[in-house]
Amino acid sequence: MKTDLFIAGAGPAGLTAAQYGARAGLRVTIAERLAVGGQALLIDNLENYPGAGGANDDAHKSGFELVDAMKAQAAAFGARFITDAVHTITKTSDGFTVTTADSEPWLASAVIVATGTKHKTLGVPGETEFYGKGVSYCATCDGPFFKSKRIFVVGGGDVAVSEAAYLSRLSRDIVLAHRRDKLRAQKILADRVLHNPNITVRFNTRIVEIIGEQKVNGVILEDAASGARNREEADAAFIFIGSTPQIPDVRGAEFKTDSEGYVLTGQDMQTSIPGLFAAGDCRKTPFRQVVVACGEGAIAAHCAAAYIDGMI
Repeated sequence: MKTDLFIAGAGPAGLTAAQYGARAGLRVTIAERLAVGGQALLIDNLENYPGAGGANDDAHKSGFELVDAMKAQAAAFGARFITDAVHTITKTSDGFTVTTADSEPWLASAVIVATGTKHKTLGVPGETEFYGKGVSYCATCDGPFFKSKRIFVVGGGDVAVSEAAYLSRLSRDIVLAHRRDKLRAQKILADRVLHNPNITVRFNTRIVEIIGEQKVNGVILEDAASGARNREEADAAFIFIGSTPQIPDVRGAEFKTDSEGYVLTGQDMQTSIPGLFAAGDCRKTPFRQVVVACGEGAIAAHCAAAYIDGMI
């Protein structure tokens, strides 16, 4: 099967690339193995996306609402969506061959990798055993199951504090445990959590074990300085400690990534392989936000079209 531009991943970066590619007159195929929208689907309120809500704005837009509109827009311009997992991307003499889990190989003139990231785990006893039974990585997905319960949130970045703030609307007993002595989140987000009466922030604190019987009923905490441990009651543990890139197997030429596996590109989003571009959270970038992913997707599609036309 042939296409001009093949896009792996249908989060904000992939969806924007699909729209721009289709508007440029390219035959665009975009593959997503799970739900279209990626991790943006987990965002309750896109407060910092331009034009979507704000501190003094009653306009509320969720991640689902945004990506649903983005998908419809890309489809209206002619982008083809397939539900499939991309396995390999191979550079050939006349383009790329893309293999997937459920379809025949795709032949494409250019490819954009926008496969995003997956959450990191603590790797502590009880985390795997109680996943779905009190351990979660998505507040908007599972938070409503723990209304008025005691919830521990792990992490100190933007995602952790934003999810803690969301959970604080469901329960007055939220504990944010961070292993360092200062939150890494943007100041406006950190300040809200620090002044939220429903959230207690525990600095220099690690969760070293999650315990329970049929479901979570407690956590073992460790003081990062002294090493002292104690058990506390808990009904849930929501973990937000970062992510790792999800990259298909790229073959046929040298494909450069950094030490953590994030894709290295130029300002045109082109990787070390001509015709292969990357955008969004899987790319090495100093700032991972929906608005950044959309911008990168637009650049990647624009430059992919120029590559196909023989202009770069």
